[in-house]
Amino acid sequence: FASYYGDHMVLQKKPSGALVWGHGELGAVVTVTLSGAGGLIVMEKTAQVKEPSGTWTTILDPMDRGGPYALTAEQGLENVTLQDIYFGDVWLCSGQSNMAMTVLQVANASQELAMASRYPYVRIFAAAPARSDVELQDLERIDLPWSIPTAENLGHGNFTYFSAVCWLLGRSLYEALGSPIGLVEVAWGGTPIEAWSSRRVLQACGLPEDTGREGPQTYLWHGACFNLKPAFTSSHQHLSGPQTPSVLWNAMIHPLLNMTLRGVAWYQGEANAFLHTDQYNCTFPTLIADWRRAFHAGSAGQTEPLLPFGFVQLSTYRRRSVDDSFARLRWHQTADLGVVPNARMPSTFMAVAMDLGDEHSPYGSIHPRDKQNVAHRLLLGARAVAYGDKDLVFQGPYPTRAILEVTRGLLNVTYSQELICRQRDAQAFEVCCSSQASPCRWLPAPVVAVGSRTVTLALGGCRTLVLGLRYAWAEWPCEYQACPLYNPQGLPAPPFL
Repeated sequence: FASYYGDHMVLQKKPSGALVWGHGELGAVVTVTLSGAGGLIVMEKTAQVKEPSGTWTTILDPMDRGGPYALTAEQGLENVTLQDIYFGDVWLCSGQSNMAMTVLQVANASQELAMASRYPYVRIFAAAPARSDVELQDLERIDLPWSIPTAENLGHGNFTYFSAVCWLLGRSLYEALGSPIGLVEVAWGGTPIEAWSSRRVLQACGLPEDTGREGPQTYLWHGACFNLKPAFTSSHQHLSGPQTPSVLWNAMIHPLLNMTLRGVAWYQGEANAFLHTDQYNCTFPTLIADWRRAFHAGSAGQTEPLLPFGFVQLSTYRRRSVDDSFARLRWHQTADLGVVPNARMPSTFMAVAMDLGDEHSPYGSIHPRDKQNVAHRLLLGARAVAYGDKDLVFQGPYPTRAILEVTRGLLNVTYSQELICRQRDAQAFEVCCSSQASPCRWLPAPVVAVGSRTVTLALGGCRTLVLGLRYAWAEWPCEYQACPLYNPQGLPAPPFL
């Protein structure tokens, strides 16, 4: 079998069929047998080893959730058997350091680690960080083979394995669904989206694929830590190591394409607040579409074409920064439409995290420790979007219209949901006041009234045309769990422009 198969794994349950693959002698026939309790054979498949790759693939019949099973691959007198296999839902977790933060690093870490043994049917796997200039068929190394969760392998160290966001989401999915969950972590701190993108994505968004360009190397990322230098000015920076375009796609995603998946969770974007920020409204939706096509094709059609894709919107970084790069990146994470799913990003869901800032995090304020709320918000989106729970509220309130009362100097903003106001005096709303569209003069628009679904703003400082409205447009827009607007379910209103 491929090197990252092993005992204790979870394979995707029905309606999909799990694709199984491995290596063998050219031309040989491999027999794959799935057996249950007492060695009872459940199914048998044969596959031929293909040239020139020396690999074979077969699709198992769709299976109900449950186990344990044994899976044997036999070629002549050689055979390999994997034990304790369950069928359930397999989720891929990817991104940079906020995805790589381990359970050891989060709030209430000791309590979370102590609870690990209660979830033997949530299985975990972590690929080792690796990069390649060419697309690989197999992972170079693994950090954690398929395992039953323990305090040790969930808290191996800082920014190693296992991902706290991935674990907390998977554990919550298990509790909600009662089905085994397989979690596959592929994350690397400090990496931009370009490194996770195939050449197809880079071409579609007009970004350079040639990594050997001469140009100013204006910053360095050290593992999960940030050593930021002035913002990029050129669109052709020289990037190296794990920042190089496509190298993580090649080494960490491409080898997994044969997997049958149920969904993806993504936490990335901080690196792109300082690199190609305003291309993210292309690179992110294009990466999602490209990954979907690739996983669908790689699994012989077993991973659904609109593979559910959840992501975490950027949290916070520098409290008093006047830089709006984080705000722009948050907006671009929605393809400039504010909420998901939308026409450019179907079958996606988002966890808003701008109210989960952690100024005193020992890992730097860019690494907030409250990953429980992040995972809970992802869970709501996953249940609604991936599992079709139509009655579940999974996102915060969003404006549907704004009406100007010129004579009174007021702007009435109507929202999609009932509003709970937690911070009345926060200067979260701003209006663009100008006699021309550019440049905009953004001025505070204080909240003067909050109704059940409306916010009334004062435009006292705006003597000319009101050309724009924005909300929470800052690197650190609100205090911990105290943004101005939430819904009754405690979900924050997302930022907008």
